[in-house]
Amino acid sequence: MRKIPPLKSIQAFEAASRLGSFVAAADEMHITPSAISHQIRDLEQRLGIALFHRVHRAVELTDAGRRYAEAVAEALGLIEASTRSIERTGKSDILTIHSVPSFAAQWLMPRISRFSAMHPDIDVRLNASAVPVDLAAGEADFDIRYGNVFPDTGVAVEPFPEETIVVTCSPDLVAAHKTRKKTFDISHATMIQTEVNKYTWRDWARDHPEHKLDLERGPRFDRTFMAINCAVDGLGVALESLLMLERELDSKKLVLPFGLDGPKMVCHQLLYLKTKGHVQKMRAFREWLFEELSQSMRGISGES
Repeated sequence: MRKIPPLKSIQAFEAASRLGSFVAAADEMHITPSAISHQIRDLEQRLGIALFHRVHRAVELTDAGRRYAEAVAEALGLIEASTRSIERTGKSDILTIHSVPSFAAQWLMPRISRFSAMHPDIDVRLNASAVPVDLAAGEADFDIRYGNVFPDTGVAVEPFPEETIVVTCSPDLVAAHKTRKKTFDISHATMIQTEVNKYTWRDWARDHPEHKLDLERGPRFDRTFMAINCAVDGLGVALESLLMLERELDSKKLVLPFGLDGPKMVCHQLLYLKTKGHVQKMRAFREWLFEELSQSMRGISGES
């Protein structure tokens, strides 16, 4: 156990040594001079030394009292500085979100300011990588993953709503590959392939045997956002989640030559520790995230 005198005695001594008067110290601390004298006498008894010379109504620090006053003033100064610092910065809570890169870039980043505006007391830290984080070790509060996951013990998994997988390309590419019937002829287009996607061009070709695709050629990427950028540049046709294309479709940089039809599947999942699910910042983000996802999907599909 630390050998520390009562804080009231320390405060009384610091005020009296700084102001050079028990009366002035009493005024500052809003107590009586006799209370100051009692606190300092108690401190001297605990230390076994005299801290002040008492001459009539005047007081003067002893040599030991002066050394102790310097140390006490420094210690209380550190406490005061730390208190002011935490008052300025400690009122916010940090929420650390880890996400696969494409979801972070294509969907979460453009919207995260909305969450911050709704919860100004929560500061968001967003990290992105394809490598899962160790939630139990405190590396993040949430981990947003793509594809199938096999969570550790104690980790909750909440699947996102089903996403629609669609064919997309630039408007110029559609114009360049129109048939005489003004329909899009995908058989002469370059296939942009995202190698990590759950639903690939081979799956699409199997489900649409009427279209003959050249699946041996075309640029290949391991990130959705790179494939989308490639499609925006008019370099081919991409097969991606409608959720990830929202900005490019709104800006008319990409179009859907075959419309909104496509297979629906769960692509992303939210992971977090079950023991932390009730924490206010965690609950707030989960509620916001799934409401935003719902609104986003309704907007993309044209539902009111």
